[in-house]
Amino acid sequence: MTNSIPEIRDAELLFVIGSNTTEAHPIIAMEMKRAVKNGAKLIVADPRAIWLSNIADLHLQLQPGTDVALLNAMAHVIITEGLVDQAFVQQHTVGFDTIVDATRETTPEWAEGITGVPADDIRTAARLYATTKHAGIYYTLGITEHTHGTDNVYSLANLVLMTGHLGVRSAGMNPLRGQNNVQGANDAGASPVFYPGYQRVDDPAAQARFEGAWGVDLSPDPGMNLNVMMKAMATGDIKGMYVMGEDIVLSEPNASKVEQGLNSIEFLVVQDIFHNETTRFADVVLPAACFAEKDGVFTNSDRRVQRVRKAVEPPGEARADWEILCDLARRVGYPMPEYADPGEVYSEMAGLCDKFAGISHDRINAEGGLQWPCPAPEHPGTQYLHGDGPLKGKAEFQATAYRPSEELPDEDYPLLLSTGRTLYHYNAATQTRRSSGAMARQPRNFIEMHRRDAKIRGLEDGELVRVRSRRGEVLAAVNVSPRMKRGCVWMPLHFPDSNTNRLTNDAGDPTTQTAEYKVCAVVIEKLRAAAK
Repeated sequence: MTNSIPEIRDAELLFVIGSNTTEAHPIIAMEMKRAVKNGAKLIVADPRAIWLSNIADLHLQLQPGTDVALLNAMAHVIITEGLVDQAFVQQHTVGFDTIVDATRETTPEWAEGITGVPADDIRTAARLYATTKHAGIYYTLGITEHTHGTDNVYSLANLVLMTGHLGVRSAGMNPLRGQNNVQGANDAGASPVFYPGYQRVDDPAAQARFEGAWGVDLSPDPGMNLNVMMKAMATGDIKGMYVMGEDIVLSEPNASKVEQGLNSIEFLVVQDIFHNETTRFADVVLPAACFAEKDGVFTNSDRRVQRVRKAVEPPGEARADWEILCDLARRVGYPMPEYADPGEVYSEMAGLCDKFAGISHDRINAEGGLQWPCPAPEHPGTQYLHGDGPLKGKAEFQATAYRPSEELPDEDYPLLLSTGRTLYHYNAATQTRRSSGAMARQPRNFIEMHRRDAKIRGLEDGELVRVRSRRGEVLAAVNVSPRMKRGCVWMPLHFPDSNTNRLTNDAGDPTTQTAEYKVCAVVIEKLRAAAK
């Protein structure tokens, strides 16, 4: 996030796209509701009528997978109506001419034919966003989980840059992290292309820095990301795997292929706080401590590093993740230092990363959470980024062109499926399915669909049906809902006895290889008809 969560309440306009914020990020949604109550305009772009669309000034109910068309049409309006912040563009960016060329023909009328959003609504959204100073964009997996997810993000960044909504309080471009320490994991180098602090593995200076600190030779070659690893495992190119804090059988697309890979690899280690669907395939399970059973830090969506303190001892043989990893490193021959506590681990990372150099456990204990960049102990932390212009010189515009999703509905699979999370369950639901309260509210999988789509198939609300894609099938209960567009259906991903990811497409974005969870083609079959 370029900006901070507390700034949301003072925004003048919120543009929420690809985020069911009230269900997936309810605390952040509370700030959005407060902003609207204080007079902020709200634009929601989402294929479903989510809760926020009830209080929105505009709901752009676009066809799933057509975000680039919508955003390029908004850019067209901003450019052709003279709403560009020319001073910002000239001072802080390069490549604006490529956007002018790329959006010359992307009129709202053109976009209406692709997205289904009325051209007048696209114009209104573009004008509101461009002419409001404190206007922030908020997005999450509904933008990134596409075969054109990178283009989606570039298109959003283009809007931010051409309107000068960067380096301004209550504005910017703000991806909302889906779990409590996703940001911290990325910061610490849980990536195939970065060392800690977003230092590239193919940067000779960064390589030398970490080789010197760790006393080993390091490869300059980027590694595999998760989606590529799953495919390599299925083809036999990966022989062993260490899975930590992730139920990949439930969370990864094309789950049958994932299971095929897990059955074929030679060795699997799973480190987690509970048994889950993936531990069924494990050769070794290492019991980990949960958040309340260990010390450390979590970094939230707005780059705020906060302390986590042990409340209870871990049960049985469970241990903190860092202790397990350090012990394992020593067992295989690496002389891992004898850290006294996780504060020393963070201190080592901060000493190698300018962004975190001024952050320590002791300082957080004394002052509270600190936001990076925080380059020195006397630095107060950074509430919002780019206050003095883009951090790495001039920002580059990236021209994008609309292209359809990898798999669209056809005669055999006539419905378009998207997936996501619900309010009552958390990601793979390894924890929440053990909660009687959550299970009482949402005990089983369901498929949300428009009443007309249900009616023409002779389906009733609550009826159990078979949902089938080119990759697999599951049973789910029909949920007839006014939230859905005709021709579109939606399912959550939380239930192992009806694993929605048996249906989803593992086709990846060319740049990030993030899978296209948000668009695949399915058919719904009545069980009576399917049994004949």
